[in-house]
Amino acid sequence: MPRTSSKKGSTNSTSSYNSSTMDLFRAASGKAASKELERIDQLFYSYANNSSDTIEPEGIESLCSDLEVNHTDVRILMLAWKMQAKKQGYFSREEWRRGLKALKVDTISKIKKALPELEKEVRRPSHFVDFYSYAFRYCLTEEKQKSIDIESICILLDLVLGSDFQPQVDALVQYLKMQTDYKVINLDQWMGFYRFCNEISFPDFSNYDPDLAWPLVLDNFVDWMRAKEG
Repeated sequence: MPRTSSKKGSTNSTSSYNSSTMDLFRAASGKAASKELERIDQLFYSYANNSSDTIEPEGIESLCSDLEVNHTDVRILMLAWKMQAKKQGYFSREEWRRGLKALKVDTISKIKKALPELEKEVRRPSHFVDFYSYAFRYCLTEEKQKSIDIESICILLDLVLGSDFQPQVDALVQYLKMQTDYKVINLDQWMGFYRFCNEISFPDFSNYDPDLAWPLVLDNFVDWMRAKEG
């Protein structure tokens, strides 16, 4: 019986030790997270307009300068996607926190190092469709706006799809700039452009079937390309 009692005491002691260790670990983790958030906020306020508690276009230009990237670099759009920023050219503190915590960064040098990995993440097929859709929605600058003008769409197409589908994008941009039927492009047409580049044989269009409910703008584009090629 005494031996049994001794084992119980040992078990209780071990349990108490493990519990104390976990409490210390949680406390240390909580302090580390708090310090990280403090550094993220400090970085935010080095670019934010204090009166609006938001990083505005001028602040984003400063951020790009410190990151040594152009403000038109696709990776800035990817950073906005990671933050799930709602308004083009603006980052709220909540969005900034969300993005930097997801990237596990709290300094400019860390953001710089994280950009190549962020680009790899976005380029994965499982993420790219969401990013591609986000790019369109991010460019809707007015309330209840549903479409984007042709000039802006051409710039966005080259920015988002140019690195993977340059020949298709070049031809599509050329067509969009010369045609007169469409002044703006909506989300359905925008998503159709990606599906087209991803699925259709170019430049022979051998597997293009207009009966498969492609947006009419793409039917017209294919007709234009075929006529152009003679």
